[in-house]
Amino acid sequence: MKVMIVEDSRLARLELKEQLKAHPQLELVAEASDVEMALTLVKQHHPELLLLDIDLCGATAFDLLAQLETVPKIIFTTAYAEHALTAFNYPTVDYLLKPVTAERLATALAKLPPVLQSETSAAEEPASDSNERPLDSNSNFFVKDGERCFLLKVADVRWFEAIGNYSKVHAGPQAPMVYRSLNSIEQRLQPGLFFRVNRHQLVNLTAISSVEPSISGGLVLMLSCGTEVEVSRRQSAVLRQQLAL
Repeated sequence: MKVMIVEDSRLARLELKEQLKAHPQLELVAEASDVEMALTLVKQHHPELLLLDIDLCGATAFDLLAQLETVPKIIFTTAYAEHALTAFNYPTVDYLLKPVTAERLATALAKLPPVLQSETSAAEEPASDSNERPLDSNSNFFVKDGERCFLLKVADVRWFEAIGNYSKVHAGPQAPMVYRSLNSIEQRLQPGLFFRVNRHQLVNLTAISSVEPSISGGLVLMLSCGTEVEVSRRQSAVLRQQLAL
């Protein structure tokens, strides 16, 4: 797979190049420090994956993407968490906050579509998730969202919401972003605490104050905070069975 680095920091480019050496299935075809150079090199080399910084010498990654006829897969590497929602309007594989570690980059590369990662051996895929302890209702977990840090308790989370490959944690007036997919979070939680109501939301069962039928044939949950959450028809049947006497 052909990879191109677009990063205005020389030291950051060197670090990414060093980390890519651990992935022989990837071919680094070019590197650029600004939008103009990147445009020229993308047209010349046709990379399949961009390792793309947001801030590019007075311009942004989105200025570059707006000028590309065909946008390749992207792994963003940036110091700015606030651009994550915009980033997933593009074919974004992952959104990495600096400093980018070798482990985090490997995790991002493992998310590439199978056709692109077919040369990646199973031994190269990160196995950290399988070694993580399950979280019960009394467990605490740490979230860093931009410059802000949160120590949250699982029991205080009303619901998790998928945002691309990331998730928002709704646990009070704040809703910090955690850089894990909803599937990953669901696997980490002790069974029976949360329920996957649809593709985008994972709800704490103890946060449900009432259940009503919806016009679509499913269910609508009213949470203790006043938020309404619609359950898909398929998951409504599962929830009815799970909560039945």
